[in-house]
Amino acid sequence: MIVIKQNPEKDVYRNLLDLSFEICDQFHLVLRKDMGPLTTYEPILKRLENSLIVMKEESEWASTILGSGQTALVYYYRTDANANKVLKEVANSLYDWVQPHLPEDLSFFKQGKEWLVTISHEKESYIYTEDEYEIKKVMGIKGLKLEIDR
Repeated sequence: MIVIKQNPEKDVYRNLLDLSFEICDQFHLVLRKDMGPLTTYEPILKRLENSLIVMKEESEWASTILGSGQTALVYYYRTDANANKVLKEVANSLYDWVQPHLPEDLSFFKQGKEWLVTISHEKESYIYTEDEYEIKKVMGIKGLKLEIDR
């Protein structure tokens, strides 16, 4: 596991997105129903609409398990050019993905397995890979502060 030690911002964020889109085939964004009105997010959801695979109401996603029967809306998307462009235009860092400003917990999946997992409110993110090529690519992102936890 690779721990991201500092919020990737600006070019570091964009380069991390590019690598995530290269390696992964899906990502998700989460809307917590207990954190205010959801109509605020309609513009970004509309922009991502063509990349949407499915939206599920779930109590568990890549970085969180809700208790007390709570659920959230989890939107699963394809990692296509449109989605990459939107994610770069609406946010300037990985931890910008937090309600009430944006949907939260932007996380990426490679063949159904968690690859980049973000817990936005806690300002934590992890990359799960043992692939040497992927580790080399992640380590090569200039300005990305990392710690490898083997």
